[in-house]
Amino acid sequence: MEKTDGFGEELADFVRRVAELKAARSVTGEDLPTVLDAAIFELDHVADQLWPWYERLSSAGLPRTASADRQEQHLLRAVFQQFPLPVALVDREAVVRRLNLAATAFTGVRSGHATGRPLSGLLAHADRAAFRSQAAAVARGEGDRSLTVHLQQRPSAPVHATLTAVRPSGEPHPTVLVVMQPGALGALEPPARPAPQATRVPDLAETTRHATLMDLLDEMTTALLTAPRGDRESVLRRAARVLHGGFADWVIADATASPMTRTAVLAPSPEEATALAAQDPAACPLVTETTRTGSPSLQVRPEDPDAFGRDPQGAPVLVRANVTSLLCVPLAAGGTVRGTLTLFRCGARSPFSMAEAKALDTMSRHISLAATEVP
Repeated sequence: MEKTDGFGEELADFVRRVAELKAARSVTGEDLPTVLDAAIFELDHVADQLWPWYERLSSAGLPRTASADRQEQHLLRAVFQQFPLPVALVDREAVVRRLNLAATAFTGVRSGHATGRPLSGLLAHADRAAFRSQAAAVARGEGDRSLTVHLQQRPSAPVHATLTAVRPSGEPHPTVLVVMQPGALGALEPPARPAPQATRVPDLAETTRHATLMDLLDEMTTALLTAPRGDRESVLRRAARVLHGGFADWVIADATASPMTRTAVLAPSPEEATALAAQDPAACPLVTETTRTGSPSLQVRPEDPDAFGRDPQGAPVLVRANVTSLLCVPLAAGGTVRGTLTLFRCGARSPFSMAEAKALDTMSRHISLAATEVP
């Protein structure tokens, strides 16, 4: 029974990885060899592992290791956290179990935020399928693996990832230990520890971000007060121009009245804007879900590449635009959602913060009021 359950889990993992490979077909030509290698590897896995396993299913159980001494466990945890190289523990689906201090400094993601999320979400889209395939192979006990990947926030800098299997005590399945090193393979300094301070020094960066948000709110207020009251299309276009560039790389405004229509698209280039303007908003799961629930959505490193549908060439919009974070807010009036506003940030740009999401939610209510016709 245990072997049968294990085969079912492996088959489900394989199906998910194939779906990722399908989504990765739209990557650029220079990244296609990596995707092709991952596809060939998955085919080999089916021929060499899954099919023979299917033929010889048995009820053999897995031996369980004895519990390790508690003091030794504390020592190992301390060694893991203080290890000078970025190290992550992930499961067979590449979901993060733990990050050490060096890994949080290297990736720029806090351990509490990363835990329970796929480590592949921190990588460039072209590398995600290959990384998941290699992590699954290591978890199956097929030996250590090493590959070169790129962080989504720093796509130009290669990162060497080494994967090896470990079996923590009391765990039914192996865990994958991932060690990351920068492409130059130079010595990586341990994360800096903040020196104790007698007095609290004001955070200049936080103050600057707050002032920038206040300037954005002031500019939005001015644009809405000078827009024709009740002219929904004019109001949405003015609001989109305020948000585009300094605050977001992409701004998409949709009207949700039946049928749903795309009101405005501001993108990094006119060609990209024209291509997305032709998309049917009803084909965007994120837009339809926000319209249905009336709740804003903040996603950092979106896991679903099809969350905003596909472009006219059939490629996922989020993959094609290299979106690293997005915000989608409803435009409601009188308790009814009349439109949505979606913002993308791409490449190495910092993701949207909770404070920025709150500011956009406030602005969306003001936009809705300005777009409502005066009785």
